[in-house]
Amino acid sequence: MKKGRRDPEAKGGEREEEEEQPEMKRCKTAKRRKNIKNENARKMEEEEEEAEVRNAKRKKKHAKREKGEREEREEDGGKRRVKEKAREGRRRTHTRVETSSEPETSEEDELEEESEESEVRPESLSPEELEMLKEAVYERKKLVQGLRGKPWPMKEKLVTLRESQEFVEKYEGALGKGKGRKIYAYKVMMSKKWMKFQRDFENFKTACIPWEMKIKEIESHFGSSVASYFIFLRWMYGINMILFCLTFGLVMVPEALMGRPYGTIPRKTVPRAEAASAMDFAVLWDFGGYAQYSVLFYGYYNNQRAIGWLKFRMPLSYFLVGVGTVAYSYMVVIRTMARNANESGVGDDNSFNFSWKMFTSWDYLIGNPETADNKFASITTSFKEAILEEQESCKDDNIHLTRFLRVLANFLVLCCLAGSGYLIYFVVRRSQKFALEGLETHTWWERNEVNMVMSLLGMFCPMLFDVISALENYHPRVALQWQLGRIFALFLGNLYTFIIALMDEINLKREEEKIIKFNITMWEASLYNATGSENSTALPVTFHPADVPRGPCWETMVGQEFVRLIISDTMTTYITLLIGDFLRAVLVRFLNYCWCWDLEAGFPSYSEFDVSGNVLGLIFNQGMIWMGAFYAPCLPALNVLRLHVSMYLQCWAVMCCNVPQERVFKASGSNNFYMAMLLVILFLSTLPAIYTIVTIPPSFDCGPFSGKKRMFDVIQETLESDFPAWFSKVFSYASNPGLVLPFILLMVLAIYYLQSTSKSYKEANVDLKKKLQTQNEENKRKNKLAALKAQTDLEEARAATQTAEQKNNNASLQHQHAEEEEDLGSSQRKNGRPPPSVRHQDGRPPATRAPAPRTLHPDTHRSLGYLPGGGFPQQREPRMHRVPSLQRH
Repeated sequence: MKKGRRDPEAKGGEREEEEEQPEMKRCKTAKRRKNIKNENARKMEEEEEEAEVRNAKRKKKHAKREKGEREEREEDGGKRRVKEKAREGRRRTHTRVETSSEPETSEEDELEEESEESEVRPESLSPEELEMLKEAVYERKKLVQGLRGKPWPMKEKLVTLRESQEFVEKYEGALGKGKGRKIYAYKVMMSKKWMKFQRDFENFKTACIPWEMKIKEIESHFGSSVASYFIFLRWMYGINMILFCLTFGLVMVPEALMGRPYGTIPRKTVPRAEAASAMDFAVLWDFGGYAQYSVLFYGYYNNQRAIGWLKFRMPLSYFLVGVGTVAYSYMVVIRTMARNANESGVGDDNSFNFSWKMFTSWDYLIGNPETADNKFASITTSFKEAILEEQESCKDDNIHLTRFLRVLANFLVLCCLAGSGYLIYFVVRRSQKFALEGLETHTWWERNEVNMVMSLLGMFCPMLFDVISALENYHPRVALQWQLGRIFALFLGNLYTFIIALMDEINLKREEEKIIKFNITMWEASLYNATGSENSTALPVTFHPADVPRGPCWETMVGQEFVRLIISDTMTTYITLLIGDFLRAVLVRFLNYCWCWDLEAGFPSYSEFDVSGNVLGLIFNQGMIWMGAFYAPCLPALNVLRLHVSMYLQCWAVMCCNVPQERVFKASGSNNFYMAMLLVILFLSTLPAIYTIVTIPPSFDCGPFSGKKRMFDVIQETLESDFPAWFSKVFSYASNPGLVLPFILLMVLAIYYLQSTSKSYKEANVDLKKKLQTQNEENKRKNKLAALKAQTDLEEARAATQTAEQKNNNASLQHQHAEEEEDLGSSQRKNGRPPPSVRHQDGRPPATRAPAPRTLHPDTHRSLGYLPGGGFPQQREPRMHRVPSLQRH
């Protein structure tokens, strides 16, 4: 019985112990929750205390600021009362006449009061606030400097710029105190005014560049190749302006003001036979009549050694101006070529060309809609140029067919050049025959046949060359250079054919001059004998200058021919521009709606701007100016007028009548090809002038060198008359061919040496550029390999970290399972049998499933296992995972 009683009591005790275990666990969890709540409450209390401390500090600062503002208001009120009293005193003392100025003074006082109110007083600021204000001003300045590169809308940029400038102007003066503050404010004010002056001066210099905005607009719509023509035209305008100032200021004006007036000597008087028609339009159009006997031509100038009360050396000035214009032209052309070569010597970096154009082309400071449209068109055109350059660099054609077509094209061009040269020679010979027969009996075309034929050849032959160049399939830039070279050869051949024919005419004039000179001598001798035989004491017979016989003056004839050629070429260019471009554009524009086919897309369509023809026209025209300016001082003035009108007329025609080229290409950055042709035409133009000056004697009765054997004798005459004897000897020794030829040879050798040196430097630059490109590619390859290696190391470290975490998780789980098994074993030992929910029938422990490995989110894997800047895993502590308590089955 006792034993049976004991067994129920033991069983009841075991049951009580089993019931007490979950109660203990519940108590532990309740205590843990309570501790967590206490910690949260403590943290909230600490945050509230910190917020109260911050609010107290903020209230103190606010109270200080209010106190300072109150003191400022009191001071301003006192100042205002003093000013009001002073103003009342002034009102009482002023008269009625002076009362009209009181509103202005009151407004000025109010403005002063407002500026004083808005001014920040450094005495009222604490050191912390002053430092904050300095930092704020510095940040605003930094923002203004870097505002251009911000990718913001234009309105936001302008608002930010205005606010920042106002803030800086308002608070920058508060950075100093007392006298230092005034000095600092003065320095800031002067620096701002100096920066504004520099900016305004740069804008003024840009605005002073003639036709800059017109050329930029043309470049934005038609590309750099068309704009290069207008830049070249502007450069030629500047050169001709200098030449005009030299000839006008040192030759034409002195002769007109200090020389003998018209009608005093025969060379300044229209002959009696030509006086009746001297003012006719047809005669003046051919630069005859009064135009021929004026300061416009060589024959009008007197050979008097010194003229006027200034004793101006007219013959010497005429000769030196002629030589100086040519020397100045050589100097400017060579200097421009050297500067362009230096600018282009660096070379273009074509790496990442499209990326640079895509991301760095736009100017974010553009605020004008028209300027924005021009910039957009310019970027589009630059992309077209870059795409064409890329296409041409990758093009591969049949080389044999291309060579055959190019040989054929050159043969056709040579035939055209030979035919044009023969035609000009034939026309010049025919005009000489007409001149011997008398031009009065011939028509206008026969009188101006030479000029018109040369102008027509210059107009139609470039079109034929353009058609022939389509066979060659060159790059557009190379095709332009070939076209320029062919037109240059055409113009040069025509010009030299004209000069050769003109030399024949000069020889005829000289023969005629010899006959007239002999007749004049006989006529003067007969007059002298007649007067001397009748009465030896009588006065000599005087004749009117218009009745005196005179020579043909071949220098004036040469000047007239060049002036006529310039005028006819100018008129042909303008008429071609109006008919070939303007009327063609009008017809295409207004007849396209009622025509059988599309006139804009098909024939005739809008015309393209002919860069090659216009450039060669400028160069050819300038060559004629250099060649004929010695015999017609008016030529630089005519060319200045022509270029000025051409700039406006051609700019209008390009923007209104022409369309961009189908293959827009990038022009050469240096434009040295234009300059090289200009240098060649300058050299070839000065050769005939030098030949006539050195070899042909001047006319005996016209021009500043009449009566001398050669034109350059004026230099020797000046040296003998106006300089000491030793100077003339030194000059004669220096001009000895024995010294001149070695000097020229030395110059040639020096030029060859410098050219070889520059060539070697250019090759060295190319080699260095290739080495830099190779090094850049090698660095890219190394960086790529390093990046790949770092990526693999990062992946390996990440995999190692994941495996370590899994091992730690498994170890923690095993540890928890071991603890649970120990708890179960202890309970089993107390009960003496395993619980049915824990043990199987065979005594084995229950099988448990291992938890799935934790997967890290791709967005948070760096923060969990890796440092933000490197690829090294963080040292993590093993995390304990809670496992839910086992429940009974």
